[in-house]
Amino acid sequence: MKVFNNTTKNIFLASWVSINQEQTNVTQQQNQSIKPRCDILKPLRVLINNIEVRDRQFAHRICQFIPAQCPFERDVKLFGKTLFHIPPMCKLNPLYDEVVALRFRGLCYLADECGEDISQYC
Repeated sequence: MKVFNNTTKNIFLASWVSINQEQTNVTQQQNQSIKPRCDILKPLRVLINNIEVRDRQFAHRICQFIPAQCPFERDVKLFGKTLFHIPPMCKLNPLYDEVVALRFRGLCYLADECGEDISQYC
């Protein structure tokens, strides 16, 4: 059960709108009957999320290695007119959110703990 969903249904909505309690119980039973799917990449996601940035050089390497924008996004132009646009393919990466979060942790470490200027990585 997700805490946010449970909180919004039972506390926030109940304080603003009267909710039929039977409706809430039915939706909770439906959510519990849905089986979670097998996530093959979960160990890798957990590994990336557990990486702690505690070294200045490591934070610099992370920020240099992980780009701020998707490098594959392009506008193909011919004689000044855009023929077509190649969308960012990075979002297709199943570990995209974890990698971006790791880069963010590296940037935050450099800015907050080391007091460095991170404008070169933006």
